[in-house]
Amino acid sequence: MSSETREAGPSTSTVEHAGADADAPGATGTAGAGAGSDGQGRTPPVDTEDGGHKTRSNRPVLIAAVGFLVLCLGVALFGVVRGGDEDKAEPGIPTAPVTYEVTGEGTVDLSYQGGSEQGTAETVSGARLPWRKTVEVPLGQNPVISITLGEQGGQVRCAVAVRGRHMQSATASGGFGRATCSTPLPAPEPEASN
Repeated sequence: MSSETREAGPSTSTVEHAGADADAPGATGTAGAGAGSDGQGRTPPVDTEDGGHKTRSNRPVLIAAVGFLVLCLGVALFGVVRGGDEDKAEPGIPTAPVTYEVTGEGTVDLSYQGGSEQGTAETVSGARLPWRKTVEVPLGQNPVISITLGEQGGQVRCAVAVRGRHMQSATASGGFGRATCSTPLPAPEPEASN
């Protein structure tokens, strides 16, 4: 037999042996004693997110709060961009007050240029007379009002005034009678550049 043959048996290292002595009853060993130990050579569990005791994450609450703030900011910006009163032109665009007036008896269908920069028309079906509306119209636009009588006819007059000054009037009469009143507004003067 070879001299290198060894008998199989338990082998212990110095560290394992020291830990075993500390666990023995009545032992006062210092192998496990130290900061963070429980006096028995074991370290108490540590609170971590991925091991030990589980902790609650605040991430979903934080994401919900940020989402809510972004939504509120979006609604506020939409209100600022859109503006509060649809009859008023955008700030910074020169306008003139235009008054549309329709007189007579009964009802009439009408359309008039509102205060939009694009010159879109506002319509009113079955307006009870007398009817009057003042809007701010951007300079360079042509304020216009068109009226149409119903089948019963009648006699109705439309008028346009700019800055309180009467500009034009027209009369419609008879069944489905029509009339249009309009006037040009001067174009805005270009801003002087330095």
